[in-house]
Amino acid sequence: MMKRYNPKAIETKWQKIWESNELYKADDKSAKPKYYALSFFPYPSGIGLHIGHTRNFTITDVMARFKRMTGYEVLHPMGWDSFGLPAENYAIKTGIPPQQSTKENTDNFRRQCKRLGLSIDWDREFSSTDPNYYKWTQWFFLLLYKRGLAYQKESEQFWCDICKTVLANEQVVNGCCWRHEDTPVTKKKLKQWFFKIIDFAERLLDDLEDLDWPEGIKLMQRNWIGKSKGAEVNFTVVKSELENRNKQLEDKKIKIFTTRPDTLFGATFMVLAPEHPLVKSITTEERREQVEKYIKQAQTKTDVDRMDENREKTGVFTGAYAINPVNNEKIPVWIADYVLMGYGTGAIMAVPAHDERDWEFAKKYKIEIRKVVSSNEKEEKCFAGEGKIINSGKYNGMDSADMREKILADLQKRDVAEEKVNYKIRDWLISRQRYWGAPIPIVHCNKCGVVPVPENQLPVELPPLKDYQPSDDGRSPLAKVKNWVETKCPKCGGPAKRETDTMDGFACSSWYFLRFADAHNDKKPFDKKLAEHWLPVDLYVGGAEHAVMHLLYARMWTKVMQDAGLISFSEPFKALRNQGMLLAEDGQKISKSKGNDIRPEEIMDQGYGADALRVAITFIAPYDQSTPWNSDGVAGAFRFLQRVWMLAQEVADAKPVNAPVDNLEVNEAVLMRAVNKATKKVTEDISNMNFNTALSALMTLMNEMQKIKVDLPIDVANSTWKEYIKVMARLLAPFAPHLAEEIWHELGHDVSINLEPWPNWDDSLIQDELLTIVVQVNGKVRANLEVSKDTSKEEIIKLAKEDANVLKYIKDKKILKEIYVPRKLVNFVTLSD
Repeated sequence: MMKRYNPKAIETKWQKIWESNELYKADDKSAKPKYYALSFFPYPSGIGLHIGHTRNFTITDVMARFKRMTGYEVLHPMGWDSFGLPAENYAIKTGIPPQQSTKENTDNFRRQCKRLGLSIDWDREFSSTDPNYYKWTQWFFLLLYKRGLAYQKESEQFWCDICKTVLANEQVVNGCCWRHEDTPVTKKKLKQWFFKIIDFAERLLDDLEDLDWPEGIKLMQRNWIGKSKGAEVNFTVVKSELENRNKQLEDKKIKIFTTRPDTLFGATFMVLAPEHPLVKSITTEERREQVEKYIKQAQTKTDVDRMDENREKTGVFTGAYAINPVNNEKIPVWIADYVLMGYGTGAIMAVPAHDERDWEFAKKYKIEIRKVVSSNEKEEKCFAGEGKIINSGKYNGMDSADMREKILADLQKRDVAEEKVNYKIRDWLISRQRYWGAPIPIVHCNKCGVVPVPENQLPVELPPLKDYQPSDDGRSPLAKVKNWVETKCPKCGGPAKRETDTMDGFACSSWYFLRFADAHNDKKPFDKKLAEHWLPVDLYVGGAEHAVMHLLYARMWTKVMQDAGLISFSEPFKALRNQGMLLAEDGQKISKSKGNDIRPEEIMDQGYGADALRVAITFIAPYDQSTPWNSDGVAGAFRFLQRVWMLAQEVADAKPVNAPVDNLEVNEAVLMRAVNKATKKVTEDISNMNFNTALSALMTLMNEMQKIKVDLPIDVANSTWKEYIKVMARLLAPFAPHLAEEIWHELGHDVSINLEPWPNWDDSLIQDELLTIVVQVNGKVRANLEVSKDTSKEEIIKLAKEDANVLKYIKDKKILKEIYVPRKLVNFVTLSD
């Protein structure tokens, strides 16, 4: 009697068997080639797994399962990035300690991951909040400190009034806290800890080139690092303006950084950032009141606001003048908030004819605009391009690019300029004035100053608290714990105080991928041999929102470890893939407050189970595209799996008979050809992470099998059907592992399907069935597709649009025309940029 497809029973059964058999435990000593598949370190929130997690984790799991079956020893671990504000804020609200809520949340996440059938090596699980883990985060802090890469300084930093803590530059988005999109940040002056990420700027840029990462992420990192080559030029403050005020300032110079020294003759004024240290000393008495008023106004604005190109430019004249070194002209020195201390020298030479911001400023304040680079523009407006040099003395007539080199060489001989490389990136602010984070392993001694905690005293554990409320004065709740704060100096033994700031959670996630290689080592963060066996990560899957936070920080820490001899490789993630966002069915962003959130457990509990959800979520769209959720897709996935199940049951239950059948061998060949064609297609598509088209091929195969069954009875050709249903089960296993495992077992196998080899195909059986379609974008070849000779025009165009390489050239562009030459070519004509 045919069994009913019961996902709950099947999935519960196999999850228990897999766990008891430790099926997914990675073998450090395996002779197989290694494959390390990893999802971004998840934060275990109280609301549990959401549909975004489900998409991320399923993508990684499909690849992990596929690689196991294709002969790799796979490491697919999971851990919890569980420090951070949500747990601490929950403690403030409810009084429930973050230690307790975090454990409850991780227990729930683990249970949900297991229910999804994720093939995780749970033996390597850890949480960033475990002292046995953050002991080594503290150890790395000390490593950075000893190598001169961690330092403390007092400065104005971004402050979130809701989080009540400072934020790194990377955590300010459009002038607001990254956690609170509608909360503008302010500035607060505090003594903070920093990591010298700027020391790694050049390596971070250079090493991007060879990474198999999305170009968009690489571009975001390049722009954030912001490398620019140019010259640092000295402008001398006019002495007469300083006389009778401070004789020591008579030779004071204003250093400016410019990428266009060829426009120096066009500098008609200078602009200092309001925070520039020279402002106070060069401002004349008659201008002081206006200058100080302007400075106060500037302090209320964020850097993002000040850099807004659409905002009206404002400024105040200091009353001082400086000498332009190329022509000895006396030019006025202004302050304006569109110049920042955080970039370059905090001062610029303003060339209004060739810089848009300077043009607007000069127009507003009626300052001379002098053109020094000619253009073909007839209208009088700013020109920022290259051209012939004019109004520049002996350099007239030169190409602007040539003049840059010549004038820099001339200024260097006079010792008033030097070649300089500048970066926009600032050092990483690591301090947080909150409780729920890894304590910074530093003590402050009145006699010895800043003293690192000895390694044998790690971890510096977080003490339990009753009051988690942060203060408005920039002090952590830890500052209230007297018996924890007061300690002995490790150096002199005298009284000292612990550092009460904790580390930003991104510190713990900057090296966790290495800990998975050796998760239980209590002597060091990881064994070098094990780290070098498993790392770099072969596939890293997660959201694009951490392009200039986690991904940048993790790359920096990896380079620190390389420099310290802990590892020999310089990059942590070989291939990075960003999953697209799943939206609500109406196309809006999913939000609990909007009542449109999608809970994976609710879907599974409707009777669909984990396999149908996994199939639906990988079939809905290419993995890297954002798309609205479609609840009908789960029902469709369930019906597909049910059809596979029923056919497998027919094959398993059939009693073989010998009976004459017309064209038996011909029909067996048709089935064999269909299965071989699908095997090739599914294999190639999973390899390229084209999961939706791989599933489409399996659905097509299922339809063909149902048709072939009419002319090829299962009881007569039972051995043939068994062979090919087994192939179908193996092809389906990465997507629907529970169903595939049950079918495999029903067909007489004791060994798990996960340990079976991936099926092969015979090209000779399908060559005459395939066409090679050339895919062009604007006439340039971008891909070659192999399709069945009977594939429709519509399906060919659809497959062409979904090809990863084609997608790069048509994404976000309007397609004006789709040209199709039957059996030969597709050409997409797009609107030019």
